[in-house]
Amino acid sequence: MLSNEKQKNRSEEEVIKKLCMANGVPYEKIAQEGSNITSLEMFFSGFPRMIGLSFFPRLSQLTIIGQNIEHIDGLECCPLLQELWIVQCHLTEISGLQNCLQLEKLYLYENKICEIKNLDLQVHLEVLWINNNCITKIKVRVVSPLLFCVWHSLDPNVNLQKLNLSGNKISSFKELSQLARLPRLSELALKDPTSTPNPVCLLCNYDTHILYHVPSLQRLDIYDVSSKQIKEAAESAVMKKIMYYNMRVRTAQRKLAETRLSLIERKKTLSQSPEECIKTLTRALKFVCTLHKMSFCSSSKKLQDPATEHKVHAKIEALRKRLKLWTRRLDEQCIIYTVQFLLMELESVGNIRLEEGCSTDPWFTSCCDLLLSRFSPSDYKTYGITDIRVNRVIRIHNSALRLCFEDKIHRLLASEDLSSQNYRRQLEYLFYIVDPEKCEKDETLQILQEGFKTTEQQKAMGKEGAIPFSNSLSLNEQSRIEYTLRQTSQSHTKHSMDTIPFRHGQVNVSKVFVGKSMHIRDGEPVDRSNYPGVYSVYRSVETNPRRRQWFVFDHELVLPEYIIYYEYITQVNYCIHSFDYKPTLLSHSTDRDPSNDVALDKEVLNREPVLKPQPKLLSLDDKILLSVARANVLSQITVLNLHGNSLSNIKEISSLTALRHLTVSFNEFTHLDDISHMPNLEFLDASFNHLVTLEGLRGLGQLKQLDVRWNKLTKVREDTAVLRKHTPALLKLDTRYNPWNRPEAVRMTILGHLMNLTHLDDVLVAEEEAAEAVQMAAGSKINQLQHVGFSVKTFLGAVLGGMMLIFVTFCVYQIADQITTLNLDNQRISKMINLSKLVNLRWASFNDNEISKVEGLDNCLKLEELSLNNNSICTLSGLTRLHCLNKLSVDGNRLTSLDVSTLDGLSSLSFLSAENNCIASLHGIQRLRSLLELYIGSNQISTSRDIYCLKGLTNLLILDLCGNPLVEKLENYRIYVVFHLPFLKALDGIEASECESAKNMFMGRLTTDTVAEKLGHSNYTEITHLNLQACSIRIVDLSPPELFRNVRCINLDHSNLTSFSGLIHLPNIKVHSAPNASTL
Repeated sequence: MLSNEKQKNRSEEEVIKKLCMANGVPYEKIAQEGSNITSLEMFFSGFPRMIGLSFFPRLSQLTIIGQNIEHIDGLECCPLLQELWIVQCHLTEISGLQNCLQLEKLYLYENKICEIKNLDLQVHLEVLWINNNCITKIKVRVVSPLLFCVWHSLDPNVNLQKLNLSGNKISSFKELSQLARLPRLSELALKDPTSTPNPVCLLCNYDTHILYHVPSLQRLDIYDVSSKQIKEAAESAVMKKIMYYNMRVRTAQRKLAETRLSLIERKKTLSQSPEECIKTLTRALKFVCTLHKMSFCSSSKKLQDPATEHKVHAKIEALRKRLKLWTRRLDEQCIIYTVQFLLMELESVGNIRLEEGCSTDPWFTSCCDLLLSRFSPSDYKTYGITDIRVNRVIRIHNSALRLCFEDKIHRLLASEDLSSQNYRRQLEYLFYIVDPEKCEKDETLQILQEGFKTTEQQKAMGKEGAIPFSNSLSLNEQSRIEYTLRQTSQSHTKHSMDTIPFRHGQVNVSKVFVGKSMHIRDGEPVDRSNYPGVYSVYRSVETNPRRRQWFVFDHELVLPEYIIYYEYITQVNYCIHSFDYKPTLLSHSTDRDPSNDVALDKEVLNREPVLKPQPKLLSLDDKILLSVARANVLSQITVLNLHGNSLSNIKEISSLTALRHLTVSFNEFTHLDDISHMPNLEFLDASFNHLVTLEGLRGLGQLKQLDVRWNKLTKVREDTAVLRKHTPALLKLDTRYNPWNRPEAVRMTILGHLMNLTHLDDVLVAEEEAAEAVQMAAGSKINQLQHVGFSVKTFLGAVLGGMMLIFVTFCVYQIADQITTLNLDNQRISKMINLSKLVNLRWASFNDNEISKVEGLDNCLKLEELSLNNNSICTLSGLTRLHCLNKLSVDGNRLTSLDVSTLDGLSSLSFLSAENNCIASLHGIQRLRSLLELYIGSNQISTSRDIYCLKGLTNLLILDLCGNPLVEKLENYRIYVVFHLPFLKALDGIEASECESAKNMFMGRLTTDTVAEKLGHSNYTEITHLNLQACSIRIVDLSPPELFRNVRCINLDHSNLTSFSGLIHLPNIKVHSAPNASTL
């Protein structure tokens, strides 16, 4: 032990001696002279470890080149270090600089560094050369115990001026955008002549993207970009592209919405039969239950007969079974379409291009043939699957991934004895299917954007140390099928509507270079360390060695190219009865034939005792109440059943002060105002009515159970507030089958406000669920001290739930004036308050909340972009002081007009989106002189006069009016708009190319709109004289003529009138003048 230590000391002594010798410092005097040394150099050999630097405490410059150093050590005693070179070594990470707070220049090029990190304390850093390393990302993510923070690795280096990242592996524009956070960056290199370009440099518009996001640059790579004209050209190009893609995205979203509506209609059609059956069966069940209860309080021998009672019990049980079946089918119908909606969202991705295939595309046919060739019915015989059908194929266009893949292949071809012919033989098209049990959220989307994960990331997720592929569909599908069957067998909907719950699937088809490969050794984990020198390993199927499961170690050797959506075809059904999901084959027609279901319903309904039609009550009086309740005096009535009548009001029950149990299901109620101030009422069934609100319920202090299923309730927050105030003792509530506005948030909203509930929608409320809902409800107001996580200096971009909003109590208050970005989408926020400290806020998003009023932004004077989509906002007041606001989006709210006084203050607004509102007029829009883009589709704009409001917006380039009545109502709509707004570049997502046609049709046409524009008003009946001389009128088209019944004189001197036909319809015109008309 001592000898080893002595040997180590001698070795270190030798290293220090060589360091002294290389820098002219006598080793014997190092203790005395070392403190005066400010600069050290060590080249090419003799310094394998960074030792001995403690002898040089005043060191300001250290240069180490060509050494075998893997870690930065020994700088703890060099606090004055200003310049550090560790070049052409073997560094794997940046570390050991925590005491070098004066560092200004850092050169770490030609190493093996994979990540920019541990530079947080180097706030004086001006130069960073980290070229020719292995860096793929510029930002890192850090999770703190209190906050979720997105820390960008160079954020603290605010003085950084020169940055060289050439020769790395940065492939995404997103990474380059992070450089905009360096305020003093003036020189940037990503592809200098001495290094290999980053993959991102090979993408289109690389230079433009950089110059737009980092306008402070004076030099990019080897080019001088200090010219103002260059910056303006880049900004102009990017702005045009942003507008273009905004328009394309809007068009895609509109098509998505249209498709969604058609699916909703289809869903309604398919749901109609189950809904009718449910209503019929429920009505019958309630009548039979009523009959059964009556038997206990009746003296009739017929009703007390045991045989009759048995029949009643049997019919009740049979009705309940049929009702359960139809309810299950209706629920599953909703689930099926929800999944389809999620799949469609994939098409709205903007970073890559997804091309939908059709039968005429050769690649579409090739994909279909590939899937069919790798599908074997015998593998699915257990499930009764006989065939497979391709529903759609999507082709993936991702330039960055393709460049990365091709670059990797070229490097392999250059470094190995591999011919082009052999290379092609080692290319395979393989299948990848996401494992639902181990996958991350949106893994499919991540693969399309960023490619497959590295082996290290795979292992961190609990997967094998390689990417799994297969050339057989069944091998890929095994984990998905097993997981789906387990979930189905454990779920409440055990007997699935679709007896093959895994019927629909999707597979990623990737081009894979398998390279040198070998068979997996038995019992050995799939890990690169166990298989050196190979790119992939495989496992063959015993019965067919050609069918293989592949495991690829390098994610860069995989290029995702297609997604195939398919469906299994069956002739028989497969039912799951237990966790081991043993298959049972049933006749397809017996289980799913609609006519058979109807027959079964009728058979159950016709069982004894047969229900005779009962006379319906249209109104009530005291005599009817006593008769229905079988009571002698009103004060004795405790139970009242008014089920199945045609009642729309029941004011008469206000005198039933002892009433405890009330049933009014299957009536015509739209509100429940009459059921108020009933101090003893404990049970209320108002299901199967037409309730649109619960507003009106008052004074039901003892109500414990409420059933409002199958009504027309939409506003969960407002209705819950009513129940919270007027039904404090409520324990059981059933709200299912109402057309709620945000159905996904209904349960948590109700539980967050009705904290005493034990059952909601016939499901027991767990303590954990109730606690989470209460915390979310508590976070529904923005609190200055309870925001979200932050990144020091400028960035706040995390979206947190109510629990986190409460958990964070003071951090944001201390750095509120440094926050520039705020994202609080989908947080159930109802009020925008306590935002006054965010004085430097520039971008804010409050989408998908419950905000009804824009407020709290008066101090956010630097705000440039604001998004308030999908809230309940009725007016834009609250924005008047935001003079820097450049972009505003208020889609999906309740706006009925554009507030003129608010628009006056938005002088910088260039982008406005107010789609899916109730706006009936564009009056006031002319105040927005800077407007470039206007999206106002799906509103109530119906008159051509509104187009005249836009004529003053000469900067307007993109206009979208789709979905307004005007589009269908106005003849020659497009040509009309293009004629009056000739400066438009695009209308409704299509290039505005109809200028010539518009001139030919509308030039010189005298219309009602022309008159209104000329006179400044549209009170046509008050007009008696029209002076339109020298207006180049060619055609008179004043319709309907009744509007101009008081016109007596019209002057058309110096016109180009070609015909008087338009004038003869004016009823009272006496004099007209057109002496210079072209043709009489």
